Amino acid sequence: MSIAPPIERQLVEQIVRELVLSQAGGPPGKSNLVVSVSARHVHLTDEDVETLFGTGHKLTVAKDLYQDGFFAAEETVMVVGPRRRMLPTVRILGPTRPESQVELAFTDGISLGIDLPIRASGDVRGTPGCVLVGPKGVVELKQGVIRAERHVHMGPADAAFYGVKDKDRMSLRVNSNCDTTFNNLLVRVGKKIKLEVHLDTDEGNACDIDHASSVELIKK
Repeated sequence: MSIAPPIERQLVEQIVRELVLSQAGGPPGKSNLVVSVSARHVHLTDEDVETLFGTGHKLTVAKDLYQDGFFAAEETVMVVGPRRRMLPTVRILGPTRPESQVELAFTDGISLGIDLPIRASGDVRGTPGCVLVGPKGVVELKQGVIRAERHVHMGPADAAFYGVKDKDRMSLRVNSNCDTTFNNLLVRVGKKIKLEVHLDTDEGNACDIDHASSVELIKK
């Protein structure tokens, strides 16, 4: 009898653990709000992909994410912080970006010895750097290691319903055994974007999001 190989822990966590919860009073035609818990991950430029994985290499789709066109890749890298502290297999998310970036939770920063600044994804000026190690090469990032601030993605119709605009702030109420309200969610509005909140693993664990009975978006 054959024995199935063990499933990689990072895949078990799933780079994004998508949880669909009922939201009372949501926009017409939208009975559900998706709250996604993002595990540690890396975004890379085309150039850095080739440095880490070889000339001409393209990211391989392992799992499509909730937002159309975005995916968790098969490829992982080692993230090395000060004093050679490391996270051995950090998943890459695609597609590639104009600037490489590493998104970690607060506890990941402690493990690496990096004091993580809280930034909106893509805002990396003046942030700490790290070293990325792949099977074919090494990339030293001078900056780009952040804790992504909690945020909510939405399309224009959702923004109109809630009465908010891009870069406004909202709150997320999570009803669970650990009832929690997350304040100051950054609103990110874009065309063809689905309604989705992103929390990191520390935030998701703190409110026991996996066992939440409901969630609610609240305009400040």
